[in-house]
Amino acid sequence: MNIFKSTSLNIPSQFDIIIVGSGAAGLYAALCLPESYRVLLVTKGKLGTGSSKWAQGGIAAAIAPDDSSQLHLEDTLNAGAELCDRLAVEFLVENAPSAIASLLQLGVIFDRKNNKLATTLEAAHSRSRVLHSQDTTGRAIVDILTARVLERANIHILSPAFVLNLWLDSQGDRCQGISLLHNSQILWLKANAVILATGGGGQIFAKTTNPTVSTGDGVALAWRAGAIVRDLEFIQFHPTALSQPGAPHFLISEAVRGEGAHLVDSEGRRFAFDYHPRGELAPRDVVSRAIFNHLEKTAPDPATACVFLDLGAIAPEKIRYRFPNIIQTCQQWGIDVFAQPIPVAPAAHYWMGGVVVDLMNATSLPGLYAIGETASTGVHGANRLASNSLLECIVFAAQLQKLEIKPVGDRQLESFTVFQGNWQGEIAEIEAIREKLLPALMWHSAGICRSQLVLEEAIAQVDFWRSQLVNLEVGQYLFNLSPRNNIQFESEAAEKQLKFVAETMNLLDIGSLILKSAAFRSESRGGHYRTDYPNRSDAWQGHTLIKGDGIEMSAIENS
Repeated sequence: MNIFKSTSLNIPSQFDIIIVGSGAAGLYAALCLPESYRVLLVTKGKLGTGSSKWAQGGIAAAIAPDDSSQLHLEDTLNAGAELCDRLAVEFLVENAPSAIASLLQLGVIFDRKNNKLATTLEAAHSRSRVLHSQDTTGRAIVDILTARVLERANIHILSPAFVLNLWLDSQGDRCQGISLLHNSQILWLKANAVILATGGGGQIFAKTTNPTVSTGDGVALAWRAGAIVRDLEFIQFHPTALSQPGAPHFLISEAVRGEGAHLVDSEGRRFAFDYHPRGELAPRDVVSRAIFNHLEKTAPDPATACVFLDLGAIAPEKIRYRFPNIIQTCQQWGIDVFAQPIPVAPAAHYWMGGVVVDLMNATSLPGLYAIGETASTGVHGANRLASNSLLECIVFAAQLQKLEIKPVGDRQLESFTVFQGNWQGEIAEIEAIREKLLPALMWHSAGICRSQLVLEEAIAQVDFWRSQLVNLEVGQYLFNLSPRNNIQFESEAAEKQLKFVAETMNLLDIGSLILKSAAFRSESRGGHYRTDYPNRSDAWQGHTLIKGDGIEMSAIENS
């Protein structure tokens, strides 16, 4: 293992494979690739940064005697609202037990009961099949994967580094590498395969459980390069994020309700059964809309109001054992979970759509692959089943062990052009869009409930902001970078400014794509709810596909 930190002079200009992102999908992919390949793992934060580490509930697998892959398949298809690709789901659930075995072999420690792997029930599962490591399952997995990656001599790590664009060949029909920011430099690095594992885009919304790095980079990079993206209107809003003034929207795991917690309103009434017979354990989109609609009916200010998660039905010793992280976080914000209910409200949590891939993770652009939340594998449909996301990361990343490419030679970076670069005068304008205006607009227009007029107004606004950014001096610089022209900035400030602008551009791009997809689909299904089209329509039982500026619907494969 090599970590490039202080200088770019020792970085080769080409690798066999470049992985962008270091969550569970990116880390596991790096471990699954043949050790004969020289792999570069690029991460814009610290190694292991991403939503995977924040995952609390667990990872789903049918391992219990009363469970089966067929039942797991049926639950996943039901949650997906007739938009899952059946073969992809079959592949996921049939390989789930072997994925768990692989994680155990790597050293991941899951909770046990009577010397057997413990499982819990989560919303929309018909069996108790979610394996866990207390309430920090994602961290348990990512920490072990990180340790194993650091042991591998063929894996090189570039951190922190931010990918600006995919590098296409002269015909523009194959991905041959990336351009990135690192150590006050812009570097052009070649590879025979680029794997996007950058996670989701929750930061596009004012309320999200996602970490700050979740800015939709992979989807934006792939779309700008000409790859097909799919079903971007389907956003999962987690029903129970912490809703406390000044606090982040910390996820209160599905497993808390699975263990018996009740959702109650300000009067202490279990209102969820007014909206679905399974109450708190209905699918996430149903529970999120139930909270949204209930607050609209009962709260003076629905935008800032919340409901409550009452843990009183769970034995205190079980709470202490299963949810130590939730207890600690709530305590930090003045909430004693043993004495009072937790204030909660929905927040953007998971992006079902992404870059279209096949079972080998190949996108529509040769040389480019995508995994994890960045990808649209077809397993989630219109609404992801709880705890299938970590499973998808592991099962599909394992396919990359079959990836066959021609190894590249060893070649050092070419000379650098020195550039001053100072766009501070333009940053304030961009900052207002990035930090306040865009997330607020997206929450209002493409949040839990949507309508055509509001969506169209938001599309016009986002496209206007994007054109503003492109026409700024820093935007012109970003969009006119020349391949092979490695840049050395004279100050660290230039790198920070350019990264901020590039990330903002990614957010504007995915914001526009989400809005246009949501406006295109004139029905309600799964994580996409239209107040002007509140019912599901058979005419829309298909995928929303976007390539460039074109949008169309395609039939479901293997439905």
